[in-house]
Amino acid sequence: MNRRERERFDSILETIVESLPEAIRHLLEEAPVIVDDRPSRRLLQELGMDPRDETLCGLHSGTPLTHRSIDQTMELPETIHLFREGIVEQAGGWDQQDVDGELMGGEESVTREIRITLLHEIGHHFGLDEEDLARLGYE
Repeated sequence: MNRRERERFDSILETIVESLPEAIRHLLEEAPVIVDDRPSRRLLQELGMDPRDETLCGLHSGTPLTHRSIDQTMELPETIHLFREGIVEQAGGWDQQDVDGELMGGEESVTREIRITLLHEIGHHFGLDEEDLARLGYE
């Protein structure tokens, strides 16, 4: 991903974050969003993912709020990771294209995918699992 694409992605993400309710934006102070072009090969291996076949768009790390206890101390802080390349790929790319009669990609699609991925990872922070998130449309 080149500098211009990073800046474009980050600008869209900033607009999305600014549009979130204040309570959710406050949450992001506790579980900051870290944006990288792609996950490390090591991270993918730790997650049991094959980088040739699987794409990672985001990752919540830490203990969800619903699983925390008063006894927990000295744990790493909550973080939400977004991976630019995976999100753009999942959205169909920056340029809109016709794939078998269906329009894919484009900035609107990338924006939607950034929002879905961010809300998906925030959902994990609140203890929602993959089934809960799919039911809410954040898969």
